[in-house]
Amino acid sequence: MASHSMGLSLHEAARQMGVPFTVENEPKDKQVKVNGLTLHYLEWGTSDKPVILMLHGIQQQAHSWDFISLPLSVDYRVIAMDQRGHGDSDWSPDEDYSTDAYVGDVQSVVSELGLKDFHLIGHSMGGRNSLAWASTHPGMLKSLTIVDTGPETQRSGSNRIQRFRELPDELDTLEEFAQRVMEYTGRSREQTLGALKYSIRQRGDGKWTWKYDKVIRRRGFRAPAWTSDQLWEGWRNIDCPALVVRGARSDIFADETMQRMAAEHHDCTTVTVANAGHLVQGDNPPDFLAAVKGLLSRFD
Repeated sequence: MASHSMGLSLHEAARQMGVPFTVENEPKDKQVKVNGLTLHYLEWGTSDKPVILMLHGIQQQAHSWDFISLPLSVDYRVIAMDQRGHGDSDWSPDEDYSTDAYVGDVQSVVSELGLKDFHLIGHSMGGRNSLAWASTHPGMLKSLTIVDTGPETQRSGSNRIQRFRELPDELDTLEEFAQRVMEYTGRSREQTLGALKYSIRQRGDGKWTWKYDKVIRRRGFRAPAWTSDQLWEGWRNIDCPALVVRGARSDIFADETMQRMAAEHHDCTTVTVANAGHLVQGDNPPDFLAAVKGLLSRFD
């Protein structure tokens, strides 16, 4: 289990953020070997419960779901993946971070873990990967939740994230990284350190760097991705109930796109979460959790 020595513990941070939970669960660190890579994932809860699979966004990792996994783990077996090139999963030796590669990993993990009739939740890049996988694997899901992304995204927000990703990525102290993230997110130092410990690592030479593949941080990097037209077509093919969540302050995902998604799917609920930007589940976890539970309650 990762140390909680930096910043607030998970349970302290969750209470400070108003996350409603009744049991101080912790995840188990696990691995699965697929497509020539060892992928790390966090498993919460027990194997006899309904399954929720969670996919994080670019530059993120499985712990970005902790505030949501913690309360859900009482009633669900929650599996939060570190997708290839992120967190404690292997980096792609051939620098393949295409949508198709991520979709292939999801399918291989689903097969290796024997998952079926499960709930899938994806944020940002993980949301598009979830959409792509779900559109090509009918009959597999109970529900799909897409968080602050869709077949179209806003250039202003995408450029902002790209600029952040291209900042110097080898710093002398952990504090320098903390200051950068605090300026980017507006969160307190303790909250930032509590999350940052999962996102950076100290190298042998004493410098600190991000825990995701350096090629993703390369200036101008663009992985082969499904086009907007492909994603819209895929969205219309998804056969399970869906929830689309948007942060009210998001500069990535426009309300107009969310409304079109609702119109072009047979069973889609939309929720805009107040006091949240792009990282909805981290900015306002109580309201995000309420939206997710609203969908999950249909299957109780």
